[in-house]
Amino acid sequence: MDAYYATPIGPFATAIGANFNTFTARQFVDPLPTPIIPANVLRPGTRLLVKATGEFSTTGTPTLSTGCAFGIPGATGALTTPIVLAEYTAAATTTTAVSWPWEMEYQGLVTAIGTAGSITGNGHVKLSTSLVAYETIIKPIPSTLALRTVAIDTTIMRGVGVVATWGTSSVSNNIRVYQLTALLLN
Repeated sequence: MDAYYATPIGPFATAIGANFNTFTARQFVDPLPTPIIPANVLRPGTRLLVKATGEFSTTGTPTLSTGCAFGIPGATGALTTPIVLAEYTAAATTTTAVSWPWEMEYQGLVTAIGTAGSITGNGHVKLSTSLVAYETIIKPIPSTLALRTVAIDTTIMRGVGVVATWGTSSVSNNIRVYQLTALLLN
């Protein structure tokens, strides 16, 4: 008899994440430690739900790419080598944002397992246009049909995290993750 469940993926960060700034290459921006999916846990039909919230600040109107990804966990709990599950690229931000909120949600379905596994999913990213409004910057992730199915290796341990990329490097362009929740369903 199969067991069906919904379970949060630990370990769980006990504080909000650090501010990440002055970068223009994709990197993980998570609070530590990050959620870890053990090897061989994913199976066909498993659903992955990832939710994250945080804040961002800007100088001028840089672009910001945000999304969720699998990564390889390091000794400190930080992730490396992102395999992007879904990402909105180059969202135009509003000028001089100061600690404005953002949200992200992704849902994926594991359709194949093993070294040639795959997950298919989508979601959305919301970037606020002020401290109190989400107006026009609500974007689907990923931004194309072709990017919805991602090759994954389910035979190795993977961390789940938030990735970001700034279009312009500046101390004033920063992003912070307050909370990251990852759930396995089924």
